Amino acid sequence: MANRLVILSDMWGSKKGLWITSYLGYLQQYYNITFYDCQHLADISLAVDSPENIQKEFIDGGVETAVAHLLKKENEPSHYLAFGIGGTIAWKAALKGLPMKSLYAISSTRLRLENHKPQGNAQLLYGQHDEFRPTTEWSVQLGVELEIVKNFGHELYTDEKIISKVCQDLLAKVMQKQSVA
Repeated sequence: MANRLVILSDMWGSKKGLWITSYLGYLQQYYNITFYDCQHLADISLAVDSPENIQKEFIDGGVETAVAHLLKKENEPSHYLAFGIGGTIAWKAALKGLPMKSLYAISSTRLRLENHKPQGNAQLLYGQHDEFRPTTEWSVQLGVELEIVKNFGHELYTDEKIISKVCQDLLAKVMQKQSVA
């Protein structure tokens, strides 16, 4: 049986997400994938899709709405790959009981404000120049694996080198489990 991977988009959802097809291309032969557009999960529909408007919608209740919808939709223990606000949604949902085997969150905004870590393996990846990344002290205090990639900013997950790295990390876990079985 294939491992199940739930992918949560960044704040742009499918609107600016052509890069997501690269992840799907690498991972779909090894994982049974479910994809969620975080704007849809959060019931966000804006006339003006500016970064400021989208962020405000997520902060003003959108994250909580998305967490509630994710908890209703997902009840099978799964691996999670999440980008930007998607990582925050997955993290908060896991704290509320979402069955999560692992979380690989990239450039997840607002995690630096969290005081508790969800059960299971949480791996975080940020660009060196990402203004939203948590501190090393925060990651040590919470017991979270934090990897910083030099010379990258917040949207590092759209770069082909990072896409390849993340997919190789995820596939290594699958291959490792298959060789143990």
